Amino acid sequence: MARAKVQIDPATYLNELAKQVHEANKKWWTDPATGKPIQRNRAEMLMLIVSELAEAMEGERKDLMDDKLPHRKMAEVEIADALIRLLDYVGGLEYDLGGAYVEKMAYNAIRKDHTAEERLKENGKKF
Repeated sequence: MARAKVQIDPATYLNELAKQVHEANKKWWTDPATGKPIQRNRAEMLMLIVSELAEAMEGERKDLMDDKLPHRKMAEVEIADALIRLLDYVGGLEYDLGGAYVEKMAYNAIRKDHTAEERLKENGKKF
């Protein structure tokens, strides 16, 4: 029996997912001694996202399985870690990731420099 396709509003979904992830990670946004909110270092948080992607690259390069979830590829788990950190970041800062995603996808769909013709030109985008 075929399952009916459910249309999901990506903007709402991403923003709700960010809220959910941030709620689960609020302990990293509070002082453990006092329970009071702390100011997070945005540069550090962004680099933690990057470090998860670097770990994913190592998993791909060495074709490793994850050490904590050994039934999964390391790259898959590290990308999930990067996504969790990213969603926590945007949730904590109350960014409209969903709206930005929808607008950026629409813009990318009509970008001239993303066309095959432009990519084939000298100095065109190869990737």
